[in-house]
This record gives sequence, C-alpha cells and structure tokens, in this order.
Amino acid sequence: MSERRLFGTDGVRGTANVHPMTAEMALSLGQAIARVFRADGTRKRRIIIGKDTRLSGYLFEDALAAGICSMGVDVIQVGPMPTPGMAFLTADMRCQAGVMISASHNPYHDNGIKFFSSDGYKLPDAIERHIEALIASGDLSGLRAPPDEIGRAHRIEDVAGRYVVFLKKTFPIDLSLDGVRVVLDCANGASYKVGPTVLEELGAEVFRLGVSPNGRNINEGCGSLFPEKVAEKVKEVRADVGIALDGDADRVVMIDEKGSILDGDQLLALCARDMVERGVLRGGQVVATVMSNLGLEEALEELGVGLLRTQVGDRYVVDAMREGGFNLGGEQSGHVIFLDHNTSGDGLITALQVLAYMQRKQSTLSELTTDFVRYPQVLVNVRVAEKKPIEDLPEFARSLEKVENALGGRGRVLIRNSGTEPMVRVMVEGDDEKKIREYANDLADALRRALGG
Repeated sequence: MSERRLFGTDGVRGTANVHPMTAEMALSLGQAIARVFRADGTRKRRIIIGKDTRLSGYLFEDALAAGICSMGVDVIQVGPMPTPGMAFLTADMRCQAGVMISASHNPYHDNGIKFFSSDGYKLPDAIERHIEALIASGDLSGLRAPPDEIGRAHRIEDVAGRYVVFLKKTFPIDLSLDGVRVVLDCANGASYKVGPTVLEELGAEVFRLGVSPNGRNINEGCGSLFPEKVAEKVKEVRADVGIALDGDADRVVMIDEKGSILDGDQLLALCARDMVERGVLRGGQVVATVMSNLGLEEALEELGVGLLRTQVGDRYVVDAMREGGFNLGGEQSGHVIFLDHNTSGDGLITALQVLAYMQRKQSTLSELTTDFVRYPQVLVNVRVAEKKPIEDLPEFARSLEKVENALGGRGRVLIRNSGTEPMVRVMVEGDDEKKIREYANDLADALRRALGG
C-alpha cells in the first residue's frame, strides 16, 4: 500500500489498472471484506456485488468475487445497478455486506470500489481502517478458507425488478404520472434500464437520453454533468420536466419546463417545503454541506427550518442526519438523501418526490421554484507547496478578516484543503458577483504569498 490512506471519502477510487485500482487490490479488498464479515461457523454468509457500466467493471467484479469466495463467503453478482440500488439490495436480500464498483460521475477510465454494511449504510471509518490493516499486514493469504469451505458465486439477473418495485413504492399510491412528459438522461450509466422503467410504469411519457452504454461513454457529454443537453431536449419536445442522473444514479439535476437547470440546493429547498406542508420533516432542520448556497439557508428560514452544515461528502451528511434524527439532507451537486426511503442519495427517488409534489400542487416545476434566490459563488483553487492552519498564517488571517467584514451578513468565505491534491480551495459567496470575484482573487493571492505554490 502507498503511504496515502487507501479509502477516501467514498471508498477506494482511481484510474483503472493503476494502483490502487488494480485486479490485485480488488482481490485483496474482497478477501478483507469477507474476512471482516465471515461466518462464525453457524451459517454461510453472502456478499452482493453490483457495478455501473464501465469497461473495467468486469475486471473488478470477478477479482472481488474471487477474493470473497477464497475466504469462504458466498457471492451474489447482479451486474449493472445504481449505487442506491445496491444500498437497498444489500439490506433487502439480507446480505452481510454489499459492494458497488463505480467511480460515480468520473470518466470511464476511472473506477472505484465502495462497501455497504448489512443495513445498507456505507461502512464506518473503523471498519475501513480494519480492512486497510488486514491488507497492509500481508496476513490475508494465511486466512483463506480450506478447500471444502470455499464460497460459491452465482449471478442473479432479475434483481432490477426488486429495485423498480421499491422505487415505485416511494411515489404516492394516489398519484400517477399519466400525461407527464419527461426527458430522462441516464448518463449511459447504471440506471439505463431501471430509470425509464420506473417512470413509464408510473404512467410518464419518457424521452430517453444516455441509455446506450458501451463501456466507454459513461458520463461522456451527458447526464448530470451536462444538463444543458437535457434542457435543449425539454424545450424541443415540450416536456414537463427533465431529469439528468450521473453514472451511478446517486445524484440528480433537474430541468424545468422552460429549460432552467435546478441543482441540489434548489431541489432540497423544494422538497423541504413539500415535507413541511405535509408535516413529515423531522427535527426542524435540513442537513447540507459547507458548499451549499446561502440561498438554500434563506429559503429554509422562510419555512422556519434550520440548516445544519457538514464537511463536503454525502457520507458526512448521512452521518449527521442519523445522529440528529433528521430525514432530509444533501449536497449542491445533486445528492439528496431521504432517510425515510433509502440510506444514501438516490437520484430517482429525488426525481419521484419532486414529480409527486408537482402533481399534488398541479403546478409546473418553474412555478414551484420561483422563490429560490441564488447567491453568486466564486471558487478559486490555489496550488500550494504546503498546507498550514490559518492561525499559522497571520497575514492571510488579516486578509480573510477584512473580506469577511466587507461581506457583513450578506455573504461568507470558505477556505478548505483539498483531500486529494496540493490545493487550497477559496470560495467566496455574496450578492455582488463582481465584488466577490475580486475578494476571491485577493484571498487566493494572499494564500500564494503565505504558502508558496
């Protein structure tokens, strides 16, 4: 293993066939996860494996299965399946763990491996550290199962139907999508089958984009990273709404009937209003990250709802939701989590909740989002030679204080270190885009002087 921690904020990720995303590492990860959840002698245990549509998924799927079986644990392989679908299936099929092979919104040459516990939640940090320790120790080869206890692997082709039924149950039984015209972009990813199926079975007329994966075109000029294509199609076919998912369908960007693009902050505000009106929002707060727009905070204040911010990463949002007993949270990028329905961000569930609200109110999506006022945000990435705490940089601290005083209560500054690069990210938000751009550039220059780059 390299000196860097193997697990990031969302599993193990990197370029396919380059450390750590190699077949050898996948086999070791399979062995380690199986060892952690291995049978206690009373019964066999099962681990379920799913993937998105990347070419390298075949390589990692079989390597993981081999590692798991070598430790005496059975494997269920289900093929392409959205990440939130795997969270659901892990719990629904009573598996001891789940594995998802995906690099989410990244291009096809990247891939990743993430794990779920038996309850469908991502693994706690302690178990990830245990897995890393097992791999680093070199002891896994001595822990393999004897020949008569090697696990079996088998593929189940029809589990997508389970997930489709689950998704449909999150949509109110007294509503339908009859007559609703939807443009759906599945990013040539894991939702290319289940996405259209769910919407069509609920009655929608679906115009499909990004449903022809070839192993290399996942997220390529399509999906939530390129919602402009959906916006164009919405206007072309006069659809009521557009839905743009990413490659593993855990995030969504939506487009109203006029072609305006709605990100996760706007969807959170919309869904919070719906849940307040129905009396089902728990805890009086919505959980989001430090990157969420001040417009979300103000929209929630109008509802009498607070905003609890976490560090960037949907797993931190989920952790805060579970700890505080909240049932709505998400990220600006389009991860929206409804803990009453699933254990992770689910782009299709989010879209269904928005569609249900539109049907209940008999309103267009643009009418439901007119109250959201977005503050301009400027983000500058500063490459640095060394990362230091702000308190160790007195000159920069004075520059920061000056900008914060200038913004007053009509903006904010966020300084955070990149977790993967020698970068410090400077984000300034306020109601005057010209001024905040100046502030962001001034702070970036001050950081470069203080830290070198």
